[in-house]
Amino acid sequence: MSTIFRNFGLDLYRTLAICFVLFGHSGFILTGTKFDGFPFFRMIDGVDLFFVLSGFLIGGILLKEINLNESFTFGRLFLFWKKRWFRTLPNYFLILLLYYILISFKILDGDIEQFNLKFLLFLHNFSSGFHGFFWESWSLSVEEWFYLLVPFIFYFTLKLLSAKNTFILTASVLIIVPLLLRYLLTNEVYDNYWFDVKVRKVVIFRIDSIAYGLIAAWLNYYYSNLWKKYRFHLLIVGIGFYYLLINFPNDVNETNYKIFYFSLSSFTCFLFLPFFQFFQSTNQVLVKIITHLSKISYSMYLINLGLVASTINKYFMPNKDLSPYLLYVLFWFSVITISSLIYYFFERPILKFRDRIPK
Repeated sequence: MSTIFRNFGLDLYRTLAICFVLFGHSGFILTGTKFDGFPFFRMIDGVDLFFVLSGFLIGGILLKEINLNESFTFGRLFLFWKKRWFRTLPNYFLILLLYYILISFKILDGDIEQFNLKFLLFLHNFSSGFHGFFWESWSLSVEEWFYLLVPFIFYFTLKLLSAKNTFILTASVLIIVPLLLRYLLTNEVYDNYWFDVKVRKVVIFRIDSIAYGLIAAWLNYYYSNLWKKYRFHLLIVGIGFYYLLINFPNDVNETNYKIFYFSLSSFTCFLFLPFFQFFQSTNQVLVKIITHLSKISYSMYLINLGLVASTINKYFMPNKDLSPYLLYVLFWFSVITISSLIYYFFERPILKFRDRIPK
């Protein structure tokens, strides 16, 4: 089997994304200590980093596919879906089953009544919110619908337009439509919790985040020299947009926040991409660590909140004799260890099988 090429910079980008997610989900352990608020700076949403990177990688695959083959047949379309599903569905269903069992037997806290068959089809947050069960699954729904819809749109649009025009048109539509849908919410009133549930974690309002990655893939494919040449310029602009992002008025009922905040966050992630894509390291120890964390990041995302953080909160936090610093280390150690085991004994064998699928 041929060795799969890995891009260190993009692995680092993915590692930062999962670390930002874990920082956000583990902060409750340090509440009341001198490290309350660690890591002491306003982070970009790690999920937005994942979304943009996902659009970039999948967009690159699709661009090669539709340009190297004479036609984007339904057979090629189904092969793309099959390879994606082998990558994403096994881990998802494994953790979904674990959640269901642990909550059903009251080993962990959660509202089992919130579970329904929509979770199996990623419909539980397609157009409305959900809460109380497997919170992390919201972003998986956004990604899975992206994987389903974008190649399907390509399949039909390529009969009318060139690959180059099809790609940018699709990305533009996927950015504009959620913007318009969020505009329709301007008269709705939310508190922070229900805004998170009913807007931030709903597919039709968030699929534009991945579309910014599509535009990055388009630029990288058709204008690769410029994409690489101006990576430092875009990085500087990205830092400027990051400053705007962290100082954006944080009122979920303010019109500009509802409509533009998610777009600003995704665009900021987009601006950082070319710098990371071409970033390299000669430190082999660092490369190994980042590569490993990148490989297990999917499992880390799936288990960190509902399984690990919930377990610590339910069984360890009530014990006042346990140091919060020890529990914080336990959280990170548990997430990395369990995710590594899932990767080596479950995820990797499935990926090896997937790679044997005839092209």
